[in-house]
Amino acid sequence: MSMINKEISDFKVQAFHENDFKTVTKEDVLGKWSVFFFYPADFTFVCPTELEDLENKYEAFRDVGCEVYAVSTDTHFVHKAWHDASDRIKKINYPMLADPTHCLARDFEVLIDADGMAERGTFIINPEGKIVGYEVTAGNVGRNAEELFRKVQACQFVHAHGDQVCPANWKPGDETLKPSLDLVGQL
Repeated sequence: MSMINKEISDFKVQAFHENDFKTVTKEDVLGKWSVFFFYPADFTFVCPTELEDLENKYEAFRDVGCEVYAVSTDTHFVHKAWHDASDRIKKINYPMLADPTHCLARDFEVLIDADGMAERGTFIINPEGKIVGYEVTAGNVGRNAEELFRKVQACQFVHAHGDQVCPANWKPGDETLKPSLDLVGQL
Protein backbone atom coordinates (compact mmCIF):
# COMPACT_ATOMS: atom_id res chain seq x y z
CA MET A 1 0.00 0.00 0.00
CA SER A 2 1.34 3.43 -0.91
CA MET A 3 2.21 5.90 1.81
CA ILE A 4 1.82 8.94 -0.45
CA ASN A 5 -0.39 11.55 1.26
CA LYS A 6 -0.36 9.60 4.54
CA GLU A 7 -0.28 12.05 7.43
CA ILE A 8 2.41 11.25 9.94
CA SER A 9 1.10 10.31 13.39
CA ASP A 10 1.62 12.32 16.53
CA PHE A 11 4.96 11.55 18.14
CA LYS A 12 7.29 12.74 20.86
CA VAL A 13 10.89 11.51 20.80
CA GLN A 14 14.25 12.47 22.21
CA ALA A 15 16.95 13.80 19.91
CA PHE A 16 20.62 14.60 19.99
CA HIS A 17 21.07 18.00 18.35
CA GLU A 18 23.63 20.79 18.72
CA ASN A 19 25.48 18.78 21.38
CA ASP A 20 22.38 18.61 23.58
CA PHE A 21 19.35 16.42 24.23
CA LYS A 22 16.06 17.83 22.99
CA THR A 23 12.47 16.69 22.51
CA VAL A 24 11.03 16.66 18.98
CA THR A 25 7.31 16.29 18.27
CA LYS A 26 5.00 16.31 15.28
CA GLU A 27 4.28 19.97 16.07
CA ASP A 28 7.95 20.75 15.37
CA VAL A 29 7.59 19.24 11.90
CA LEU A 30 4.37 20.96 10.83
CA GLY A 31 4.58 24.21 8.88
CA LYS A 32 7.79 23.41 7.01
CA TRP A 33 9.26 20.80 4.71
CA SER A 34 11.05 17.91 6.35
CA VAL A 35 13.06 14.84 5.47
CA PHE A 36 12.99 11.80 7.75
CA PHE A 37 16.13 9.80 7.00
CA PHE A 38 15.91 6.37 8.65
CA TYR A 39 19.04 4.26 8.96
CA PRO A 40 19.61 0.87 10.66
CA ALA A 41 21.93 1.72 13.56
CA ASP A 42 24.68 3.89 14.98
CA PHE A 43 28.25 2.52 14.89
CA THR A 44 27.73 0.76 11.57
CA PHE A 45 29.47 0.95 8.20
CA VAL A 46 27.26 2.47 5.46
CA CYS A 47 25.32 4.78 7.80
CA PRO A 48 28.12 7.26 8.60
CA THR A 49 28.87 7.72 4.90
CA GLU A 50 25.22 8.56 4.24
CA LEU A 51 24.89 10.87 7.24
CA GLU A 52 28.09 12.71 6.29
CA ASP A 53 26.84 13.07 2.68
CA LEU A 54 23.58 14.49 4.03
CA GLU A 55 25.48 16.90 6.29
CA ASN A 56 27.49 18.11 3.29
CA LYS A 57 24.16 19.10 1.68
CA TYR A 58 22.39 20.21 4.89
CA GLU A 59 22.84 23.95 4.36
CA ALA A 60 21.18 23.68 0.94
CA PHE A 61 18.22 21.84 2.52
CA ARG A 62 17.93 24.59 5.13
CA ASP A 63 18.15 27.27 2.42
CA VAL A 64 14.99 25.86 0.77
CA GLY A 65 13.13 25.64 4.09
CA CYS A 66 13.58 21.91 4.71
CA GLU A 67 14.68 20.38 8.01
CA VAL A 68 16.47 17.03 8.02
CA TYR A 69 15.91 14.43 10.74
CA ALA A 70 18.14 11.36 10.91
CA VAL A 71 16.31 8.51 12.66
CA SER A 72 17.45 5.19 14.08
CA THR A 73 16.13 2.92 16.79
CA ASP A 74 19.12 3.80 18.97
CA THR A 75 18.67 6.04 22.02
CA HIS A 76 19.72 9.68 22.13
CA PHE A 77 22.53 8.59 24.49
CA VAL A 78 23.91 6.27 21.80
CA HIS A 79 23.64 9.10 19.24
CA LYS A 80 25.79 11.26 21.54
CA ALA A 81 28.32 8.45 22.09
CA TRP A 82 28.58 7.96 18.30
CA HIS A 83 28.95 11.70 17.82
CA ASP A 84 31.76 11.79 20.36
CA ALA A 85 33.54 8.77 18.83
CA SER A 86 33.22 9.38 15.07
CA ASP A 87 34.88 12.13 13.05
CA ARG A 88 32.14 11.85 10.40
CA ILE A 89 29.26 12.06 12.88
CA LYS A 90 30.88 15.00 14.76
CA LYS A 91 30.18 17.10 11.65
CA ILE A 92 26.39 16.58 11.80
CA ASN A 93 24.32 19.69 12.51
CA TYR A 94 20.82 18.28 11.92
CA PRO A 95 18.77 16.53 14.65
CA MET A 96 19.33 12.82 15.24
CA LEU A 97 16.05 11.36 16.46
CA ALA A 98 16.03 8.43 18.89
CA ASP A 99 13.37 5.79 18.27
CA PRO A 100 14.03 2.99 20.80
CA THR A 101 10.27 2.33 21.19
CA HIS A 102 9.95 2.05 17.37
CA CYS A 103 7.02 4.50 17.22
CA LEU A 104 8.48 6.30 14.19
CA ALA A 105 9.80 3.20 12.44
CA ARG A 106 6.36 1.59 12.76
CA ASP A 107 4.48 4.69 11.61
CA PHE A 108 6.72 5.01 8.55
CA GLU A 109 6.55 1.23 8.01
CA VAL A 110 10.31 0.67 7.97
CA LEU A 111 10.75 -1.41 11.13
CA ILE A 112 12.50 -4.76 10.72
CA ASP A 113 10.72 -6.57 13.57
CA ALA A 114 13.21 -9.42 13.80
CA ASP A 115 16.16 -7.04 14.23
CA GLY A 116 14.52 -4.12 16.03
CA MET A 117 16.12 -1.80 13.49
CA ALA A 118 14.84 0.35 10.63
CA GLU A 119 15.30 -0.12 6.91
CA ARG A 120 17.03 2.68 4.98
CA GLY A 121 13.91 4.75 4.41
CA THR A 122 13.83 8.32 3.15
CA PHE A 123 10.61 10.32 3.47
CA ILE A 124 9.79 13.82 2.24
CA ILE A 125 7.10 15.46 4.40
CA ASN A 126 5.19 18.55 3.28
CA PRO A 127 4.26 21.41 5.66
CA GLU A 128 0.88 19.78 6.32
CA GLY A 129 2.64 16.70 7.73
CA LYS A 130 1.92 14.43 4.78
CA ILE A 131 4.35 12.11 3.00
CA VAL A 132 4.81 13.32 -0.59
CA GLY A 133 7.82 11.21 -1.53
CA TYR A 134 9.60 8.20 -0.14
CA GLU A 135 12.07 5.49 -0.96
CA VAL A 136 13.13 2.40 0.96
CA THR A 137 16.47 0.86 0.10
CA ALA A 138 18.20 -2.38 1.06
CA GLY A 139 20.38 -2.08 4.14
CA ASN A 140 23.63 -2.55 2.25
CA VAL A 141 23.01 0.24 -0.32
CA GLY A 142 23.80 3.85 0.55
CA ARG A 143 21.70 6.82 -0.60
CA ASN A 144 22.60 10.08 -2.34
CA ALA A 145 21.90 13.45 -0.68
CA GLU A 146 22.15 15.36 -3.98
CA GLU A 147 19.32 13.32 -5.52
CA LEU A 148 17.26 13.61 -2.34
CA PHE A 149 17.71 17.39 -2.46
CA ARG A 150 16.53 17.44 -6.09
CA LYS A 151 13.44 15.45 -5.11
CA VAL A 152 12.66 17.84 -2.25
CA GLN A 153 12.88 20.79 -4.65
CA ALA A 154 10.62 19.03 -7.15
CA CYS A 155 8.06 18.23 -4.44
CA GLN A 156 8.15 21.86 -3.30
CA PHE A 157 7.65 23.10 -6.88
CA VAL A 158 4.69 20.79 -7.51
CA HIS A 159 3.20 21.76 -4.14
CA ALA A 160 3.35 25.43 -5.11
CA HIS A 161 2.33 24.90 -8.76
CA GLY A 162 -0.28 22.16 -8.64
CA ASP A 163 -1.05 22.43 -12.35
CA GLN A 164 2.51 21.46 -13.36
CA VAL A 165 4.64 18.34 -13.01
CA CYS A 166 8.39 17.82 -12.99
CA PRO A 167 9.91 15.43 -15.56
CA ALA A 168 12.86 13.11 -14.89
CA ASN A 169 16.05 14.87 -13.80
CA TRP A 170 14.17 18.17 -13.32
CA LYS A 171 16.02 20.89 -11.43
CA PRO A 172 14.81 24.40 -10.52
CA GLY A 173 14.75 26.54 -13.63
CA ASP A 174 14.21 23.59 -15.96
CA GLU A 175 11.09 23.27 -18.05
CA THR A 176 8.10 21.60 -16.42
CA LEU A 177 5.12 19.85 -17.95
CA LYS A 178 1.52 20.94 -17.75
CA PRO A 179 -0.71 17.88 -18.08
CA SER A 180 -3.68 18.23 -20.39
CA LEU A 181 -6.47 15.91 -21.44
CA ASP A 182 -5.03 15.94 -24.97
CA LEU A 183 -1.87 14.19 -23.67
CA VAL A 184 -3.66 11.51 -21.64
CA GLY A 185 -4.20 9.25 -24.66
CA GLN A 186 -0.48 9.41 -25.45
CA LEU A 187 0.63 8.14 -22.04
